[in-house]
Amino acid sequence: MDPIVRAEGLTKFYGAQLGVSDLEFEVGEAEVFGFLGPNGAGKTTTIRLMLDLIRPTRGRIELFGLDPRKDVRLRRRVGYLPGDLRLYARLTARELLTYFARLRGLQDLGSSPALADRLGLELDRPIRALSKGNRQKVGLVQAFMHQPKLLVLDEPTSGLDPLIQQTFYELVAEAKAGGATVFLSSHVLSEVQHIADRVGLIREGTLALVATIDELRAHAATSVEVTFADAPPPDVFAGIPGVRELERRSRRIRLSLRGEADPLVKALARYQVLTIDSHEADLEDMFLALYRGTGNGDAP
Repeated sequence: MDPIVRAEGLTKFYGAQLGVSDLEFEVGEAEVFGFLGPNGAGKTTTIRLMLDLIRPTRGRIELFGLDPRKDVRLRRRVGYLPGDLRLYARLTARELLTYFARLRGLQDLGSSPALADRLGLELDRPIRALSKGNRQKVGLVQAFMHQPKLLVLDEPTSGLDPLIQQTFYELVAEAKAGGATVFLSSHVLSEVQHIADRVGLIREGTLALVATIDELRAHAATSVEVTFADAPPPDVFAGIPGVRELERRSRRIRLSLRGEADPLVKALARYQVLTIDSHEADLEDMFLALYRGTGNGDAP
């Protein structure tokens, strides 16, 4: 099956400044793809290239196997929420959504009323009177209202309270179950970990990796923090398979563990241990390890 989104050698320069360089990735049908990176890494540039809001310096990007530059009909199949959402402040949400419905060839408001009800959005208040969170709800409704086959969402939960964020996760899951593809750019790593099938990490305009969440976890270390009654000697954990000492603060030592825990447990048994706290690396740990450029094997 052909991918819904395909980038090949996608490159964009703004004058002499690099936006993105030689991006190569595919996003399949009914897949949630998380696109991660710090400010300035190239996330929004990639999205704008995808939607033909800007043109590539070289390379290409396709949606549904077609060039978005040449086939504007693609836009009716796409729902887009920009990260820098701007709305017509004098209109009500209902008036704005009516405008979007006509642009998309809908006979009515589509699923807007039901979406607004689920998100707790009042449709008949002027947009200028809405809070940031409620304006974000308007943006979400217009992105989902025509049941697009591709959703491109840039920082979608910005300004939303935790309960509405859960509703957003449900909307994404329902869209995926209906066969839609979701391209999700976000700084909220826990959010991406919660709903994405795969993630791409972009760094300084280039893709550092593309992997499933499970693949990332398989290459990540477990963090173990141990508090001792008396501090053990230096380098006591050197040579233990899969174990590396990361930090020592008096009687508290933080370790990195890969593989089986048995060698570490046996080493700890020689000392009086007061507490042990361990957790598997989550997406935030992996992300930070990669962007810090540790070079010590912690980064996936």
